[in-house]
Amino acid sequence: MPKALLAIFFTLAIDAIGMGLIMPILPALIRDAGHLAATGWQYGALLSLYAAMQFLFAPLLGSLSDRYGRRPLLLISVFGAAVDYVFMAFAPNLVLLFVGRAISGITGANMSVASAYITDITPEEGRAKRFGQMSALFGIGFMIGPILGGFLGDIWVRAPFLAAAALNAVNLLMIFVVVPETRVPSTEIKALPKLSLLGPIKPLKTFRALWGLIFVTVIFALVGEAAGTIWVPFVEDQFHWSGHMIGLSLTCFGVFHAATQGFLVGPVSKWLGPRGGLLLAMACDGAAYMWMAFNGQGWLVFAVMPLFALGGTGGPILQSLLSERVDGDNQGALMGLVTSLHSFVSIFAPLSISLIYFGSRNSFPGLIWVLAATLYLVCLPFLRKATRSAPQLATP
Repeated sequence: MPKALLAIFFTLAIDAIGMGLIMPILPALIRDAGHLAATGWQYGALLSLYAAMQFLFAPLLGSLSDRYGRRPLLLISVFGAAVDYVFMAFAPNLVLLFVGRAISGITGANMSVASAYITDITPEEGRAKRFGQMSALFGIGFMIGPILGGFLGDIWVRAPFLAAAALNAVNLLMIFVVVPETRVPSTEIKALPKLSLLGPIKPLKTFRALWGLIFVTVIFALVGEAAGTIWVPFVEDQFHWSGHMIGLSLTCFGVFHAATQGFLVGPVSKWLGPRGGLLLAMACDGAAYMWMAFNGQGWLVFAVMPLFALGGTGGPILQSLLSERVDGDNQGALMGLVTSLHSFVSIFAPLSISLIYFGSRNSFPGLIWVLAATLYLVCLPFLRKATRSAPQLATP
């Protein structure tokens, strides 16, 4: 494997580590910044801010790399990430933590540049393999991030940021030494994409025939955000887990999820069909959520991991179901819309979900789990209508 490609893969892994690194320590980080009793908006806003910055700046960084070259954008973004993590390690208050988290989201948006670099150096027939490797490395990085953040956070709540800064410094050196430029800077002046939250989801109006399935996709994304948002404060409140234990649980979740996605999605869909596969996924995920809502034993959280993982098979099956309903000329537009909607949910959901959890945790901490599981019931009539007949191609 070329050294340049290894350096790009390392960049993607570090991006994923940085996303997962903060998860186990976020409540403790807010307390360390002087807010001893987080109200919910602080916790949710830090999660939403990162997603918003990635959503806004990924297209911009990709376009800038088309104009000025991949290497300069990679060097600038990785250098900015290293400096930003040092900044966050010593930020004395919540306002500066918000500033640092926003910068982290912007620098983490260099995934678009890294993807473009891989496309530049890989023949067309080998790109599927490379993007598969990229996805696998991203998953591995996201598994490493929580357990590393939890372990170091128990030593000092700011230590994970110093570790991330060190990793980005190594990555910066790798890019500088072994990553050549692959694109001649363009002399043609093209308009850069505007920073807009609504722009990427404008194609929604062109797929009216698929609105039912797209609505189900949004519900699935929203339910997933519920677990991702409240997992850490919930297990900290209910089971008094340390950062290391929280990180271990998140990593364990990631391992089960990756194994299920890799080996069970295809067989489940083939065995039960799309509708049956989705019903199984909703039943397993809903059962896992209800388990979490009423479970009083910390060790039983690990017992429910397989149910969560089976619930995760619903996303790929739903994506496949959508892809059957448009022709080849519109696949890219549809998948881009689905990705944008997932990103859109990840911006706005954490704030509202965390407000509900922090507002109800003293009376019924399992409320958000119950509400999320109940959302699956809303999907049933739309899913029944969409799958009761053979798929028809939707014409935008």
